[in-house]
Amino acid sequence: MMRPHPLASDGAFVRRNEDAVYFLGDARRHKDEEIEQNPNVGLAFADGQRFVSVTGHASVSQDKAKIRDLWSPMVKAWWESPDDPNIRLITVTPDDAEFWDGPGKIIGTIKMIAAAATSSRPNYGENRKVTM
Repeated sequence: MMRPHPLASDGAFVRRNEDAVYFLGDARRHKDEEIEQNPNVGLAFADGQRFVSVTGHASVSQDKAKIRDLWSPMVKAWWESPDDPNIRLITVTPDDAEFWDGPGKIIGTIKMIAAAATSSRPNYGENRKVTM
């Protein structure tokens, strides 16, 4: 099973003990308005041959304490400080998740060719569904 990193390369802050995935957004990009109209979200993460798909609900706030908690040098590339009035905290509370731990691209291609030649289905690794 894939273990989430505290800060994923795509800007997601995964906090399993808080049952949340956080993102920092910019009010000038109107993501808060989109979430207000439809809070249902889908997230997808990939790490080589491991994949996670998460469905859940998003909310937007200006929780300065949590923004400071998530602040890092990578975030500083977008805003000068955690006190920037344009920063929004997007919190995703997961409902369901699906995990795949499959073969890499070359092995996956070989498995597909072998399965096609033998009229069988390729074994693409482990798959699990989780309800949060």
